[in-house]
Amino acid sequence: MEFLKLLRKRSFLSEAVYTVLNIALAIAVVAVIRYTGSVGFAIGLIVLSKWRVFAVRPRFWWANLRSNLVDFIVSISFVLHMYLVNGAPIEDPRKLLLLGALTLLYIGWLLFIKPRSKRSYIAVQAGAAIFLGTSALFAVSYNWPVSVVVLAMWLIGYTAARHILSAYDEETHGLFLSLAWGVLLSQIAWAAYHWTIAYNLPFVTALHIPQVAIIAILMSFLAFKSYDSFYKNAKIRMTDIILPLLFTLSVALVLLVLFNRVGTAI
Repeated sequence: MEFLKLLRKRSFLSEAVYTVLNIALAIAVVAVIRYTGSVGFAIGLIVLSKWRVFAVRPRFWWANLRSNLVDFIVSISFVLHMYLVNGAPIEDPRKLLLLGALTLLYIGWLLFIKPRSKRSYIAVQAGAAIFLGTSALFAVSYNWPVSVVVLAMWLIGYTAARHILSAYDEETHGLFLSLAWGVLLSQIAWAAYHWTIAYNLPFVTALHIPQVAIIAILMSFLAFKSYDSFYKNAKIRMTDIILPLLFTLSVALVLLVLFNRVGTAI
């Protein structure tokens, strides 16, 4: 009994330390952005928080880095969005409110979404990497070379696909499917680079949602439902994907036909 009590106590202490450290990381990141205006220092904090990735023999570095890429993408996306909000020409009360909201969302990612290992949570993690990564990429890359944008989008697609396929123990075709999905999203990024439409959020004019981020997450959701159906039934059943397909096509059609006029070209 004493041993069990000791285990519970250690478990509670480790959970408490984990929670405090993650909250401290999120606060430190937003504080660095707020008071120094340096996105590089904030990204440096994210990299330092991942010291355990390299606290092993070098031959394990790539495996650890690959398993943490989704968190890297989401974390750096939050940093970039905080940086954009902090530099936006809006009054301080609203700016602080937006930074606080982004900080809370980042804490939610660190404490409640990232640690989960159920398939549904893994799908959410991959979707967050695609949506947040794409929106952050197109928010800051307007003067980058197109090759860099395409390569970054390929990395986002490859990482997210590899992450979700790991939940299915896909060993035979996992690498090929991940590479293929990265190539598909990179082609979309190449097209979107030449004409990017972004939408203002209601009451949050400092943040814009690029149209390509919405299209990328919709296509990824449809691909996920299709693969899930194939995995369970050895074929893609129309009954499993008809609603996701109609939803994806409807939203994409509305965005491309109706909302291009009200978006902001960047």
